[in-house]
Amino acid sequence: MLETSYRFGEVNNLSTQIEPSDEKVQFKPVFNNAHGGVALLGFKAGQKLDEHLSPAELMVTVIEGEIVFTVIDKPHTIRAGEFLLVGEGVPHSVVANADSKVMLTKIKA
Repeated sequence: MLETSYRFGEVNNLSTQIEPSDEKVQFKPVFNNAHGGVALLGFKAGQKLDEHLSPAELMVTVIEGEIVFTVIDKPHTIRAGEFLLVGEGVPHSVVANADSKVMLTKIKA
């Protein structure tokens, strides 16, 4: 069953659904189920997520700003409108070069 706080059939503005915070990286699920989901992340410039393993196949899409997404020790700069695919179980980390909003799509095989 799909879990979401959004209503089907309603139009939402993607960039207004999350705002970066000075306190920590913000995380807001859009929807999820046993096979994955979509979440939004908000970063203030300089905030980071330390290296961890991807829990599923990932599509990382930058909506606003710029991040450095490091995959297996190789940094990739991703800007608004760009995306990167990452395999399940792959080590990665994130640092925001600017205030940024990111959409994370997770698919579990």
